[in-house]
Amino acid sequence: MSRTTIGFGIALIVAGLGGYLLGGASSFTALIPALFGLALVGLGWWAGRGNEKTAMHIAAVVGLIGTLAPLSRIIPGLTAGGELGVAFWSNVAMFVISGAFFALCVKSFVDARRARAATAK
Repeated sequence: MSRTTIGFGIALIVAGLGGYLLGGASSFTALIPALFGLALVGLGWWAGRGNEKTAMHIAAVVGLIGTLAPLSRIIPGLTAGGELGVAFWSNVAMFVISGAFFALCVKSFVDARRARAATAK
């Protein structure tokens, strides 16, 4: 799961940098997805060094926050009826990438619990 975490982190970095550059490089907040991505890359690296359980639980929290945080911009963007610009789509990208990562984390945790229960029998 550590490589998967790094992969999702890189995807968030690309989304953040893309949003920042396509938005005219005028707002630091456009880099928020990239900051979440850097956190995931670091946690994925840490997990690969033998601290997988702790690192992946922290990464799952980062994924959950990365899924919920953009909703405060996506929902008003959809209900306002105006033009959906780069910032909106950057938030959508962060929501989708983080949500997919969080779902994989939950699946991984459930699978690990089931495997432990099966070996305990």
